[in-house]
Amino acid sequence: MAAYLVVQVDVKDPLRYEHYKRLVPESLAKYGGKFLVRGGGTETLEGTWTPQRFVLVEFPTLEQAKAWWASPEYAEAKALRQATAHTEMIVANGV
Repeated sequence: MAAYLVVQVDVKDPLRYEHYKRLVPESLAKYGGKFLVRGGGTETLEGTWTPQRFVLVEFPTLEQAKAWWASPEYAEAKALRQATAHTEMIVANGV
């Protein structure tokens, strides 16, 4: 069953964050991850949620999503993201 990584990002250091964006795709590929949404515009239809940057990534399974997040391939990029942005991130099983 597919799993989805849902991410809201508030970028604090745009220049360094650009480097993060270049590091991520290769790390995702090994774990079967693919971007469905990557920072495109959003529009609030209900409520007050207005993410600065929104990302949605699909993985083949929940286990692969969690393995990617904890992987050595993503470690450098994750540290850079954590240093340059505030992130809210969840992973959810698909139906």
